[in-house]
Amino acid sequence: MADHERRALFKIGDLIERSGISRQTLHNYTMLGLIEPVKRTASGHRVYDEAALVRLERIKELRATKTLLEIRDLLAAESKRGGAR
Repeated sequence: MADHERRALFKIGDLIERSGISRQTLHNYTMLGLIEPVKRTASGHRVYDEAALVRLERIKELRATKTLLEIRDLLAAESKRGGAR
């Protein structure tokens, strides 16, 4: 069983409720490559995990001082370093 099958998964509605962002914002972040679903259900629904919530909180923090493109580059660099801030 894959890791994402053992942990809590959230559909879009749950994710936006928990994160406090709008559906349109989530769509924009997805289009920019800031966040992506962990998988799709058999019926095609996108699902996200706890790491997506953490990432959305990080994005919200960075929005105070950075553009979305700067955030995308910063998050990519953090991922390459193993998630360090």
